[in-house]
Amino acid sequence: MYLNNFLTISLLAGSAYMLTATNAIAEAPSELDFWQSANSNEQEAYIEEELPPGIQVVATALDGPVYADAQGRTLYTWPLIALRNGSTGDRKDGASNCTDEVLRTEIGFMSPYPAGLVLPYADENVSCTQVWPPVLASADAVEVGKWSLSERADGSKQWAYDGFPLYTSNLDKKAGDVLGGTKINSGGDGGVVRVPAGPLPDIPPGFQILTSSTGRVLVNDDDYSIYYWDNDEVNTSNCVAQCLDKWTPVNAPQVAENSGDWAIIKHPSGINQWAFRGKPLYTHNNDTRPRSFDGSDVPGWHNVYTQRTVTPPDVFTVQDSALGGQVLADSRGRTIYYYSCHDDSVAQLACDHPDAAQDYRLAICGNGDPEVCLETFPYVVADANAKSESSLWSVMTINPLTGRRAEAGEEDALNVWAYRQRPVYTYGGDQEPGVTKGDSFGEFLGRRNGYKAFVLRDVFQNSQFRR
Repeated sequence: MYLNNFLTISLLAGSAYMLTATNAIAEAPSELDFWQSANSNEQEAYIEEELPPGIQVVATALDGPVYADAQGRTLYTWPLIALRNGSTGDRKDGASNCTDEVLRTEIGFMSPYPAGLVLPYADENVSCTQVWPPVLASADAVEVGKWSLSERADGSKQWAYDGFPLYTSNLDKKAGDVLGGTKINSGGDGGVVRVPAGPLPDIPPGFQILTSSTGRVLVNDDDYSIYYWDNDEVNTSNCVAQCLDKWTPVNAPQVAENSGDWAIIKHPSGINQWAFRGKPLYTHNNDTRPRSFDGSDVPGWHNVYTQRTVTPPDVFTVQDSALGGQVLADSRGRTIYYYSCHDDSVAQLACDHPDAAQDYRLAICGNGDPEVCLETFPYVVADANAKSESSLWSVMTINPLTGRRAEAGEEDALNVWAYRQRPVYTYGGDQEPGVTKGDSFGEFLGRRNGYKAFVLRDVFQNSQFRR
């Protein structure tokens, strides 16, 4: 009985929050090269700190340097976040709230579901610690630096970083996997997410680094993007006269010193200017909002990355869209969508992976009918021998009616493209290249349980990956 109620509520929520973008298509070069230098071996530098035995730093394709255990499994925190009707997660300097209890009811923190309703997959649910094993410390472990020990309910000691208890993810199988979460800003409407723990980036004061789907982007302390210009020379700025009407050199303090990838150069105007990896740095005077990619629309100008993500497989294309930027698309130009989902239990377990129950997804895309889902959001099918050189992209074999991984030799199984081990989709209502009618389809604009377009350019505004 609950499942029928769940399907009805979800369908209404999907209808209420389904949006059709009406913004004008961005006046950007249609062949904008997002992936310039994307295949370079440059990786983000970080500040080293003393680590407990068995902890290491691992380079990842999307999230930069992260902390990992001795087996290379990424370490995550679960910071407490206030939701619509309550808060869950771990408090800083508090004990872990991830327990061995198998939760079977809604908590009521994320409307429209009231507390007490039985979860649609209650008969197969698992505990928080099965999905997020705590990082346990040895009996003789000693705290060091930001690394402290938190006592669990059973008396065991759990490692914590910067006050937050640490976990691994049951999805991560090899060093460099960060499938349990991402450093991309999640937002409260997506639920309470897990965040990979990592060292501080080795950057001067006045800068920040933000994770986006195209790489780790450099911004200033006011969140405005940093750019470089092709017409400059190594550690030499050629931006003078009229160039300065639209671009401002990033000033370096008198006390600043050269360090690693960073250098202080003398701009022709006489000021000290920052350069990164030999490229003089600027802000764009015409940027109207923080974290912008607009300056890269100007020929010869580019956002600065400390590292780039690896390009998607060559079967995908880039299309201008009505969302104000470019989207990833299939070979026919149809927009690619990813699916996000977190349940409304205290543990806020993800339900967007094919190894998780599919009840939430089937409710949103087809009122529980898998055949309708295959018409509404069909999988992006991969050729039988398709492969990807990117660790972020892979081919999975899926049972299209259950949404789960198919067994070997299973009849009617599909080979589908997946991003971070989650299948990707097109939308049945998109009839032309760049159309994004399926964006924000679901609850809370598709963030908590629904579909979002795979936006490349305006990643901060439109493509927050809710993990």
